[in-house]
Amino acid sequence: MKHTAKMAVGAAILAALTGSSFAQQRMGWDEAYKLADKKLTELTLDEKVSLVRGYSTFFFNGVPAKGIPYLYLSDASQGVHMRDNLPDPTMVDQLERSTALPSPIALAATFDPALAYRYAEVVGEECRAGGIEVLLGPGMNIYRNSQNGRNFEYMGEDPQLASEIVAAYVRGMQSTGTAACLKHFVCNETEFYRRRSNSVVDERALHEIYLPPFKAGIDAGVAYVMTSYNRVNGEWAGQSDFVITELLRKRLGFRGCVMTDWTSVYDTEKLVKSGQNVEMPGRREVVPEVHELLRQGRLTEADIDRMIRPNLATGYAFGFYDREKYDRSLLDRIPGHAATVYEVASKATVLLRNNGILPLKADGRKILVAGTFLDEIPRGRGSAAVEGFDNVTLREALAEAFGAAVIFAENPDKQQIADADAVIVSIGTIDAESFERPFALPTEQEKFVCEAVETNPNTIVLVNSGSGIRMSKWNERAAAILYGWYPGQNGFRAIADILTGKVNPSGKLPMTLEREFADSPAAGTMPAGAEFYHKAPRAYNERMIRLYDVDYKESVLVGYRWYETKGIAPLYPFGFGLSYTTFALDKPRAAKVFPADKPLKVTVTLTNTGARNGEEVVQLYVSENSPTVVRPRKELKAFRRVELAAGKSAQVEFELDRSALAFWDEASHDWKVNPGEYTLSLGTSSADIAATLPVTVK
Repeated sequence: MKHTAKMAVGAAILAALTGSSFAQQRMGWDEAYKLADKKLTELTLDEKVSLVRGYSTFFFNGVPAKGIPYLYLSDASQGVHMRDNLPDPTMVDQLERSTALPSPIALAATFDPALAYRYAEVVGEECRAGGIEVLLGPGMNIYRNSQNGRNFEYMGEDPQLASEIVAAYVRGMQSTGTAACLKHFVCNETEFYRRRSNSVVDERALHEIYLPPFKAGIDAGVAYVMTSYNRVNGEWAGQSDFVITELLRKRLGFRGCVMTDWTSVYDTEKLVKSGQNVEMPGRREVVPEVHELLRQGRLTEADIDRMIRPNLATGYAFGFYDREKYDRSLLDRIPGHAATVYEVASKATVLLRNNGILPLKADGRKILVAGTFLDEIPRGRGSAAVEGFDNVTLREALAEAFGAAVIFAENPDKQQIADADAVIVSIGTIDAESFERPFALPTEQEKFVCEAVETNPNTIVLVNSGSGIRMSKWNERAAAILYGWYPGQNGFRAIADILTGKVNPSGKLPMTLEREFADSPAAGTMPAGAEFYHKAPRAYNERMIRLYDVDYKESVLVGYRWYETKGIAPLYPFGFGLSYTTFALDKPRAAKVFPADKPLKVTVTLTNTGARNGEEVVQLYVSENSPTVVRPRKELKAFRRVELAAGKSAQVEFELDRSALAFWDEASHDWKVNPGEYTLSLGTSSADIAATLPVTVK
């Protein structure tokens, strides 16, 4: 049995999933741009200017009389966000229901690109059934800051992991005929007054950390990219020639349509000349301002043509102008989508700690379940919120799993906790777009979990959150800890099956869990005196708040790169996750000299040394032994999820090309591989390395 993996940001692996380099793209870009140019000759100047902005809130503007329909855009990455604010109900016959999948950070915790493809297929099919041409996702900003209220929408801290999940997501989405939109370009890693922040980031960090997931999505054939709210080194991303033309177009090779995030640009002349293609949803003043700038000679009709041309070309490339708006046959598939929710939740839930109490059997025991989310499906708030249908609560799932053995008490007293044979404490956070939230749990919730683990040594803690939380006060006292993320509409059934042992946990942390937020490179991101969302009113009057800098001073040392290089011990490392079985890695092999003209083949044998079937994620990291610039102690460059029966072995094979060794050279403004000695590390987390191999680059 052999499992193989290639580098190249996952593109080579994921092409095999669809057999197509550009999923559901009807025609090549050159042909699409020729049609766009022809259409431009048919439009009046007024019609062209109308296409500079969107229509209403969630449509691209159209000129139906000239063959350009209105296109409907909908949130979010983890399902279809149902809207009740459409200006004209006749424009879209909305879905009656949509599937709530686990959060994207949970998807990243599966370390499974093939599953990410199927996840996106679910969302894409529901979009196609509901007349949605463009899904405003996936989100792919990097988990730099555990307090970022939008981390639940993203794919973790590592660019390699995010790249492979994002590329699979794009292919899965677009295989259904629904276009994906990568967001938010670029360096939008905080939600604290996001329209007032200026991300100060160096060239190396941009290219090594923040751009690779976007490049992966572009290489996978994505149709759209959305710029971010923040400034990037002093200019608003949505009107920045550097961000859009230099980085996105020239560096990353994107040929599709670029849109702004909603209400994120301020200078109409810069907007038109930056390479931006459509302002969403569009300021009221933008159309008259364009006409005035044309009158003054500061803009020309050619500038307007250049701006709207990629939007038209993308409509042609993806066939939006001449197809049926709805594929109603896909409605029949929606009930079956719950199976994907369950599978993702099963593979995403991370077992962080287990003293042997799990799997938990009823066996006449009295199992007390307490805490939050007993009757609420925890989910992130904002544009990504998806209500789902046939929702299964934690109370329902655990009652099904344990029967009469389980007792529920949201706020039990100390005696009830002490009298139970086992206690399951449910805790977590409800994270939200446009807010930061504290790393620490609310005081009462943290106090409760501390009392529970102190009172009953058989306390299992279930965490549902979209990001990391502080656990250092009670981590060592808990009998077991499960990290369940936001599990989707029936994901609690999967979590219940993990608790009972019906399912063997196999999720891995897509980010580092620090002990205290002060350990994080993002400590100090919020300005002095700033308040978290639970103390400050929801404020869209962001223009009243002073601009502030977010200094990416750690440069390329993000996540585990920071903690390892700085010698700071986290609570749990990136890539970590336990199982009910055990695994061993041995017999690592690779050539001692990196081939000059072909990839380096790396093999290792994975053995399930335990008594039950399970899945493990083998991770391959690369280190330069004597770097000429500051580099992380090691960097993830490939991974493979492997399923093995008890007692069985498999040879896991990776192929690395030389780009796996490269860093961004700020002198030449290009990638560079130094000759010299490198170390390959094979393990099951960034901290659990079972084998190392030396390799020389000549």
